[in-house]
Amino acid sequence: MLTGKQLFYITHINNLPSILQQGILSHNIIEKQKISFTKIYDEGIVSKRKDIRITNNKSLWEYANLYFQSRNPMLYRVVHEQSAEKIAVLAVDWNVVKLPGVFITNGNAANFETDIITSDQDYWKIFNQLKNIFNSEFWKAEDGSKRKIMAECLIPDKILPGYIKEIYVVDEKVAGEIKQKIPSGISVIPEPNMFFSNPLIVQLSNNLSIFHGDMFFSKMHTLTVSVNIVGIMGKGLASRAKYQFPDVYVYYQDLCRKKILLMGKPFLYKRETSLDYILADEPTTLKNANGVTWFILFPTKKHWRENADFTAIEQGMQWLKAKYKEEKIESLAIPALGCGLGKLDWKDVGPMLCKYLKTFDIPIQLYIPSEREIPEEYLKKEFLLRSV
Repeated sequence: MLTGKQLFYITHINNLPSILQQGILSHNIIEKQKISFTKIYDEGIVSKRKDIRITNNKSLWEYANLYFQSRNPMLYRVVHEQSAEKIAVLAVDWNVVKLPGVFITNGNAANFETDIITSDQDYWKIFNQLKNIFNSEFWKAEDGSKRKIMAECLIPDKILPGYIKEIYVVDEKVAGEIKQKIPSGISVIPEPNMFFSNPLIVQLSNNLSIFHGDMFFSKMHTLTVSVNIVGIMGKGLASRAKYQFPDVYVYYQDLCRKKILLMGKPFLYKRETSLDYILADEPTTLKNANGVTWFILFPTKKHWRENADFTAIEQGMQWLKAKYKEEKIESLAIPALGCGLGKLDWKDVGPMLCKYLKTFDIPIQLYIPSEREIPEEYLKKEFLLRSV
């Protein structure tokens, strides 16, 4: 959700009645007026804003801050620590940039590399400069995108309730609960993707579930990526892994160069870094983060130009079933192997994958293909758990 016509404020759902009555307040006003509210942030991190002065000698503490893009490292952190069901994102009319004394930034305002400037004309300049980053599926510290995607609009003191246009939440259930507690004139919109939430399609067993969405935000210990055995990560999930996790790509290429990666024999890359640490702001203080994120490089075709090999995929599943305990895989996210660019059909692959995965005694999320719509009959428990 990014149009350039809205800015965003992240808060706990408990704060909505107060915000819709009093507006979005700066920390300075909240502190002076001793307003009670539910915190979602790390106090040690946010309190540093008290000491950061901008050109008019006011501190960041004296501004209500909005984000250009709500789906950012700050939201990732609070969703991780508070749970998505407790968080709301308020969409604010971009015309707030025309208010007196407004500043805008090209990154996290508390970061020393960020520029803080004025004027509504510069709003569009920054938006256009960073548009590709705002629309990216991921970010990382190495190229500055993690800082830049947290670009802010700083409003002196408060943002009046009239500027708040919509409220985004994770699902229909939360939306229904909120609608009962706030004025009826404001829209409450379920938007799972904004909150890094992947919709559950069907629960097949205690451990095996079918999901739709972005596997890379699954929070599973081990992620599975379909690959060929010639060292090319050109499209699909493999391309995503290549750019988001360069170390995975280097490791994969080395396996291919040495002819170690073979059809029917996936390879487990035990990284020592967690996806949570990459995506959350101030990761060193993140509570309950995954310690590591591992990758299974799963060959589905010999050459990237070929279609996927169903027999080799089944052999790979046999390998995975035999090895997952020995390799200490704690939980697993796996795509519909070969069903995207590999041209295989979910109605054939889905039941085969489930035949093996249902025997695992770890949490498993199986992700349906995103390239095409799957008929509902092929997503039912009776179909996927039938004998194949």
